[in-house]
Amino acid sequence: MKISFDKGVVTPHPVFIISTYDIDGTPNAMNAAWAQQVDYDAISITLSRHNTTNNIIRNKEFCVAYATSDMIEACDYVGIVSKDKEKNKLEKAGFTVCKSEKVNAPIINELPLSIECRVIEVQEEFGDYRILAKIVGMVVDDKILTDGKIDYDKAHFVVFDSIGNTYREISNVVAPAFKIGKKLM
Repeated sequence: MKISFDKGVVTPHPVFIISTYDIDGTPNAMNAAWAQQVDYDAISITLSRHNTTNNIIRNKEFCVAYATSDMIEACDYVGIVSKDKEKNKLEKAGFTVCKSEKVNAPIINELPLSIECRVIEVQEEFGDYRILAKIVGMVVDDKILTDGKIDYDKAHFVVFDSIGNTYREISNVVAPAFKIGKKLM
C-alpha cells in the first residue's frame, strides 16, 4: 500500500565542502548539501547568507570538495560552526589547504576531489542565493583512481539523507548506466 504525504523531498544530496578566501585572504569552508550539477561544465548551489556566501559573491570563485566518510566529523563541523565564532575553524577541523591553480580559492588537502568553480551568476530567490558557476577544473588525489577513473569504493564519498537527517556513504553498483535499459529494446 502506498501512503500519500503533503510534502515531498528530493534526496539524497551530495555533501559538498565549499572553500573560499575571506576578505583578508584567510581560507574558509562550509558544508552545503543543496547543490547539483547543471551540465557537464556547470554547478548550481543554493546558500543562505554566510561568510562563504559573501566570499563567493565578492571573489566570484570558489572550490567544492566532496565530503568523505573518513573525514565526516570535520566535514560536519565546518557546516555547524561559523567562522564568526571560531576564527581557526579549518585548523580545528584538521583541514589544511593549498591554493587552487585555476581559481582564487583554497583546495582542502584532506578531501580527495575538488572542483574549481568560477561564478556565472548569483540570483537572490526565496531569501537565499542561488549560485550558478562554471566548472573550470578538477583536482583529484590519485589514491582514489582506478585505471584513471574515480573509484567510489576508494573515495568513500557521502550523501546527505534529508529524510533521515543522516550522512550515508555511496556504495554498491546496481547496473551500468545507459546500458541496462537496452535489454528492453
